[in-house]
Amino acid sequence: MSRLLQTGLNAGKDPLIKVIDGEGVYFVLADGRRLIDGSNTGGPLGHKHPVMVEAMKKAASNPVINEGWFWAEREAAAEELIDIAFGEEKSWVGAVRFFLSGSEANDLALTFCQALTGRTELATRERAYHGMAGLARQMTVQPHWHGGLAIQGGGSKPVPSQVPVRILPAPDNAKYGGVSDNRPLVERMAGTQETLSSVAATIIDYTQGGIYYDSEYQDYVADAARRAGSLWIADEVVTGLGRSGRWFAFQGGKTRPDIVTLGKCLAGGSAPAGAVVMSKDVVDLMKGKSWQTYSTFRAHPSAVAAIRAYLSVMADGEIIRRVKTLETRMQRRLVEIARKHPSVARVDGFGLHWTIELHGPDWRKWYADTAEAPIASRVAARAIEAGAVIGTSGEQTSLFLAPSFIISDDELETLMAALDHGLGLADAEFERGAA
Repeated sequence: MSRLLQTGLNAGKDPLIKVIDGEGVYFVLADGRRLIDGSNTGGPLGHKHPVMVEAMKKAASNPVINEGWFWAEREAAAEELIDIAFGEEKSWVGAVRFFLSGSEANDLALTFCQALTGRTELATRERAYHGMAGLARQMTVQPHWHGGLAIQGGGSKPVPSQVPVRILPAPDNAKYGGVSDNRPLVERMAGTQETLSSVAATIIDYTQGGIYYDSEYQDYVADAARRAGSLWIADEVVTGLGRSGRWFAFQGGKTRPDIVTLGKCLAGGSAPAGAVVMSKDVVDLMKGKSWQTYSTFRAHPSAVAAIRAYLSVMADGEIIRRVKTLETRMQRRLVEIARKHPSVARVDGFGLHWTIELHGPDWRKWYADTAEAPIASRVAARAIEAGAVIGTSGEQTSLFLAPSFIISDDELETLMAALDHGLGLADAEFERGAA
């Protein structure tokens, strides 16, 4: 029996797979099988990308230097992040601070906003996920990720609330399936500015819970936050640096954030890393002030080397354009597959991040408090038979696809075929329940 405490991206008692290696878009399992890695938001360039491997080899010869001492490579990474990722619109960007993860970046961006505004309350949207550390966990609305204990015989013991959290209505979109609220956005979001009037920060993400933002929603919430005196944080931990088919998901709208948080793709999957990027307006508010937060291993030389290597691979934009092309292909194939399977309730996504939601219980009542694998995890297990690993983010009825940016057309088709195969199990259970 393993003495490693583990939480999986597919709920249930036992892990679906045991990975011993990876190469390109494939996992290599203990039993020798090679499976498409179809749900890895932390591996934008797949496994063992040569540029990333070479950068990490060189980084091993760097000094051990903590966040408290100047390191020229760290400053270079900040400049390259602004110059390359923000490109032609970098004029509004003021400064970067690196962190250990997207969760830490979100947590400390939120506490920073509390200090800067003098307010305590925070706001997010329904079904949000912002991480599992400090206030990031507090802003995670999905009930099964409450940071406490899920009792496998039923029930849960969540972490106590730290601050008041205001929850805004979520966007209501789908590429396939039902939209539950057809009212105009202004009507659905009535009272938003008043809700945010005592809020230090309004943090919005673009994919969590299978809820994908559109530009109209972003601009409405951003404008309301500004009028209310609440700082707007764009949580781009999942979507930033290419996943959305552009450098950042927020670029689909007209508004620009006060703060952008990054993680996942930032170091190309070769090292843990996060970042907080502040606008010039926010940096101006910091004049005469010092942000009193410190950690030994933030922007460690290995992380800095990985960040710079990833940016060098992505700099010409060719890979991001490829992601945008694959977005069209994925949408077409996913809608085709959904129409074949009565168990599918909704499909939505963009770039290389997509969610397939099945008919089933309300997500608000899912606490992962059972040893039995839910329907989404059972579908993922069946998809393995057809050659791909699919994640569920621990949810009961949702599957998510997030392959690496280097996936080929043929490999993407293998992933689609595996999903198609897995959904056969969901159809059988759905039809039994409807009988």
